[in-house]
Amino acid sequence: MIATIQILVSLLIVIAAVAVAAKRLKIPPAILLVVTGVALALIPGLPDVHLAPEVALLLVLPPLIYSSAVAMSWREFKFNLRPITMLAIGCVVFTTVAVAAAGRLLLGFSWPVAFVLGALVSPPDAVAPLSIARRMNLPKRILVVLEGEGLANDATALILYRLSVTAASAGAFSIGPAVGTFAAILAGEILWGIAVGWLMLRLRRWVNDARVEITLSILTPFMAFWPASRLGGSGVLATVAAGLYISWNGLQLISPATRLQGIFFWDFLIYLIEGLVFLITGLQARTLVSVIAGSSLRELLVAAFVVSIAVIVTRFVWMFPATYLPRWLIPSVRRRDPSPPWQHPFVLGFTGVRGIVSLAAALALPMVTDSGEPFPHRALIIFLVFLVILVTLVGQGSMLPSVIRWLGLANTGRRERAASGAEEVNAWRLASTAALRRLSQLTSERHLPEPQIRSLQTYYTERAAAMDGRTLDDIAGMLIEAERGLINGLYRAGELEDDARRRIERVLDLRAAQIDAQASDE
Repeated sequence: MIATIQILVSLLIVIAAVAVAAKRLKIPPAILLVVTGVALALIPGLPDVHLAPEVALLLVLPPLIYSSAVAMSWREFKFNLRPITMLAIGCVVFTTVAVAAAGRLLLGFSWPVAFVLGALVSPPDAVAPLSIARRMNLPKRILVVLEGEGLANDATALILYRLSVTAASAGAFSIGPAVGTFAAILAGEILWGIAVGWLMLRLRRWVNDARVEITLSILTPFMAFWPASRLGGSGVLATVAAGLYISWNGLQLISPATRLQGIFFWDFLIYLIEGLVFLITGLQARTLVSVIAGSSLRELLVAAFVVSIAVIVTRFVWMFPATYLPRWLIPSVRRRDPSPPWQHPFVLGFTGVRGIVSLAAALALPMVTDSGEPFPHRALIIFLVFLVILVTLVGQGSMLPSVIRWLGLANTGRRERAASGAEEVNAWRLASTAALRRLSQLTSERHLPEPQIRSLQTYYTERAAAMDGRTLDDIAGMLIEAERGLINGLYRAGELEDDARRRIERVLDLRAAQIDAQASDE
């Protein structure tokens, strides 16, 4: 236990040091963490750090997915559902089939084993590309599609992976039952995730205690993920559904104090988890060296080259038809959503970085088949998955900023933020008007004293002066709720961007927390 704690503390020190170095070198932290992990793994004498597959899939993955889903705008997710689905389901299936064909024809795998390899390397990891895309100020829609794909593609890949492993263990594969099982799992997970989101929101409103609510928020992704995973699904889609439901409905049911504390807690938690994930991914290099001991290095590198090329090329092959064919063939789609410039699908094609889900699932491969024979090519599959992660994360990830500049997309999102800022200013103006209107009503109904009313009027007209009259804290709270109601109405009506709504909501939460603190001091 002491050795485990020492290793964990050492990993945290490395994460902090790498974060500082990445900021100074202007390198994405995820890439530098993986490279650092590989370098540390090859130093003789250092203790081994093994990645337990069940830890990655059952403990690490749920909070990462849930946090991204809660941060995602449901309205933007719904508007971009077609491109997200084309990538998260269509591209994952297409990549699985393409890599399986390469494994069958060029590596000599059986079809079931080839499909296992294809499913393992099919889901991209959006963490590193998203951090680069945000720093480079890409258009908002590219960020939404990339983030939405990252939410759902693991579900498709893990379902395909489990079906393929079952087929490889049994020695046969039937596509008809597999398609039916796939559809049933998708529908069941969505319904379960919505039910979990609904229940947890009501429990959080009932307990009305920030610490208990944050504890319940930690439990939410596991309640959505674990039962669905146990029953044969991936658990990913259920977690996404729960997160999106809470993102859409949490404004009315989660208290301001809980939101403020929860934002800080979840940001810090996800920062630590992502840092540990990327660092430990690199540290698996030592394990892989022992796995492939005695194998021909030349054959291993050729196989890794074949699979990496198949993974990279198939995403580009899928991206352009998936982007333009629906618009060419369906006029209603073309009218509602005109074709983007070619640079948009190209940069999305270049973001096919693989990550921890692929490696954890590979390490979770069974040692033997149902007949008791060793699982075919298990060591080679694990090695290939790790090499694909290195090639895409370090190779493509390092080149992505240069590609964005070459495409002329750098800083193109600033105009969108300027428009969003104008919406935000207008929303604040309307919210202030709504608060002042409500204040006028309360003044008439309750005959409130003029001096204290004037302080509130000053605050809402100038958005600067602090309220002096603490005896009117309940009135100030009512005014904040009036503002909150109007802001929420603008958002649901599509007249306010989600980013602007979240910024306004945070200011209102801070104001409400200040009023609560003043009331408790009296």
